[in-house]
Amino acid sequence: MTEDPAGRIVVTLDLEGVTDKAGLMDRCARTLDLPEWFGRNWDALADSLSDHTLWPEGAVERGLLVVVRGWRAYAEARPQEWQVAEEVFAEATDRGAGLFVTLGPG
Repeated sequence: MTEDPAGRIVVTLDLEGVTDKAGLMDRCARTLDLPEWFGRNWDALADSLSDHTLWPEGAVERGLLVVVRGWRAYAEARPQEWQVAEEVFAEATDRGAGLFVTLGPG
């Protein structure tokens, strides 16, 4: 984890090599340190992203920026799934005060 110029905690979600929903869910669970009970579905991902109790230490006070990189192969392999993923990221950003999810280099 790093910090951005605004002081937010930055977590990089690297999707390099991910080409399907299962891979995305596994990568999210590992990178975001989600609990074993994480349901690995779209609703569970949205809920987990906006659940402050699951954020890294200090992120509630400072904000959390999740930078998604290496996403282009997934978007090209499964465009409809990727569209849902983008909607989940946007919804979580809207729901979770202090949470920002942005796309980095594809």
